[in-house]
Amino acid sequence: MSRVQLALNVADIDAAVDFYQRLFGTEPAKRRPGYANFAIADPPLKLVLIEDTAQVPGSLNHLGVEVESTEEVAAEQSRLVGAGLVTAIEDEVTCCFATQNKVWASSPEGVPWEYYTVLADADSMGSCATGGDPDGSVCCASTPELAVGSVSTPAVASPSGCC
Repeated sequence: MSRVQLALNVADIDAAVDFYQRLFGTEPAKRRPGYANFAIADPPLKLVLIEDTAQVPGSLNHLGVEVESTEEVAAEQSRLVGAGLVTAIEDEVTCCFATQNKVWASSPEGVPWEYYTVLADADSMGSCATGGDPDGSVCCASTPELAVGSVSTPAVASPSGCC
């Protein structure tokens, strides 16, 4: 089952978790300092909360689609390149307390999107292979170099987080 991911910047992780628990009637699937995610069944949604006081509270961090396998990530990457989009691939990166395989693309407005699968749980927020805070407090602070598909496209904005 695939589900859309919505990652939000929040100023107070405890207040945000409390609100979304009550809104969706479910406990977080994962909770760590400054981070929480909800795997909501109905509607199918992966809601990610990233505490970041440098960002506007409630602002969009990034969007994604969680898929079940590495093969699905690879199929999406091929499809995106075939559609002429610029993509970036990250394999076995530690991000948001999980090891993941993913492919990134950005909208014309610079909104970062990822197709990803979780390979395993991790003990740290991580600092993806492309950058990030050495202590792992900020994940995926920059998007990897993007591989051009069949057409040339403008530079892609970097996400301020990932999950």
